[in-house]
Amino acid sequence: MQTSLDCVVCFMRQALAGARLAVPHDPETHFRVLSAWASRLQDLDLSQPPPALAGELYNLIAEITGCGDVFEAEKRAANERVLGLLPGLRRSVARAGDPLAAALEVSIIGNFIDCGVAAEFDWESCLRSLSRDIDARTLESFRSRLGPGVTVMIIGDNAGEIGLDVLLVEALMDHGCRVCYAVRGRPVLNDATMADARMVGMDRLCEVVSSGADTPGAVLERCSAGFVERLRGARVVLSKGQGNFEALSDRWPEVFFAFKVKCPVVAGLTGQPQGRSVFLYSGDPAAQGAPQPAGSP
Repeated sequence: MQTSLDCVVCFMRQALAGARLAVPHDPETHFRVLSAWASRLQDLDLSQPPPALAGELYNLIAEITGCGDVFEAEKRAANERVLGLLPGLRRSVARAGDPLAAALEVSIIGNFIDCGVAAEFDWESCLRSLSRDIDARTLESFRSRLGPGVTVMIIGDNAGEIGLDVLLVEALMDHGCRVCYAVRGRPVLNDATMADARMVGMDRLCEVVSSGADTPGAVLERCSAGFVERLRGARVVLSKGQGNFEALSDRWPEVFFAFKVKCPVVAGLTGQPQGRSVFLYSGDPAAQGAPQPAGSP
């Protein structure tokens, strides 16, 4: 998707919030970050997806503040909290009538753990009362593609969320699938990196690879050639998170997108209200809210 003017306003909010988190109690540096970003506005290429421009913003924050991982503490806290919840959630998923659907819903709720959005969501309350509101037809289409030896590429999104994704990976492996989980190439926002994968034990469960991206979404031009080749070779691609949806929805065909709607722009694009769990397949234009694929990159 292209970047909208509403996204530009959101970037200014993120610039100030990120600067304040990187160097608290330093209003002069905060103003430097805002001024530097504001000077770039007229040159922003709005034909790019929002994560591409957000990557530029967070690189700027790191450059000016000297903080290379602004959300390091938040990521660690989210991972630790999820690890504490996992045993109980694993039992709940195992007892569910449809463990795959339950694991997928838990995984999507984890997408609420996002430091880049203005709204706050009580994701722990959502985990206590699963709503079963993911699209049933898309779920069955997804399920029909699974089986022994099928390669599933999961493009991960945030820290904390990656811990809940462990349950989804376990459910896919119960179907005999070979799962590969992709993380960001370097810290950006609170997106999961290889360090987060190790912290929650994802690397001990399945193959974990770096997308190479330094953007809060799998912007193909910022991904490594090796990752793109792995993406092409996957039988099933499951993209987690709104940022990956923004980056890939019109760039890569036949993707299952699983995320929470967290802003008015994406709500308008998908036809779903903010806070709703979305599970859609880009290869089926008739699917609810499905974007039209643009073909292979």
